[in-house]
Amino acid sequence: MTFKHITSRDNSLFKQLKRLADNARERRKSNETLLDGVHLLQAYIEQFGLPKLLITAEGESTYEVAALLQELSDVPTVMFTTLMFAELSPVATPTGILALVDIPQLPVPEKPDFLLLLEDIQDPGNLGSILRSAAAAGVEGVYLSPGCTDAWSPKALRGGQGAQFVVPVVERADLVPVLQDFEGQTLATTLAGESLYELDLAQPTAFVVGNEGAGLTEAVIAAARRQVSIPMAGQVESLNAAAATAVCLFERSRQKASRV
Repeated sequence: MTFKHITSRDNSLFKQLKRLADNARERRKSNETLLDGVHLLQAYIEQFGLPKLLITAEGESTYEVAALLQELSDVPTVMFTTLMFAELSPVATPTGILALVDIPQLPVPEKPDFLLLLEDIQDPGNLGSILRSAAAAGVEGVYLSPGCTDAWSPKALRGGQGAQFVVPVVERADLVPVLQDFEGQTLATTLAGESLYELDLAQPTAFVVGNEGAGLTEAVIAAARRQVSIPMAGQVESLNAAAATAVCLFERSRQKASRV
């Protein structure tokens, strides 16, 4: 194992990793990001192989972290002070291990059957949750508008729990031509649309979901061929973006499975 113990914030590697942790532009520029925790790192390894670098904290590590470090003994490893490590971690209680990896580039199929388009989703935890639902429901590609938060930020990755490693994610996409080019039905989620449960979703389908507060822009709604809504009882007017997306995706998945 190549091992370094670093205790100074002036260290160039620490500064580089801090920029990656904090800045989406830096992640895009270098095509790298940081993974936090054993589960996320194992999910990456299953799909893409070893990380470029492991980062640990001083002090006692958990059994899981120690076992993983032993398993990945050929990967270069650095150890930071507890406070320095905490500056890189996206959570209040750090797990004790981070990994530097290249951002994978997964291609969307040439003629996809099931797409999800997201406009201006701002919260990284919500985005991660949405991507996790998309992966579980069998979505073949997710397009993010330029106003969406970064899919490869540590918080979005933690929310996705490995979803970004299995479903293609296209960032900074112009959603209107994507909708126009899709050969199946395109459904904009709004409060005034047709009932989700009255539509035939077994055919090729693309859902469009908007910002948590503002919803979809008029241009995107106009580009979609139909509007769809989720019927709700009681006094609640709407669901948050992550919950609404999950309902739509799994209703489509259910209908598709029932036709097989």
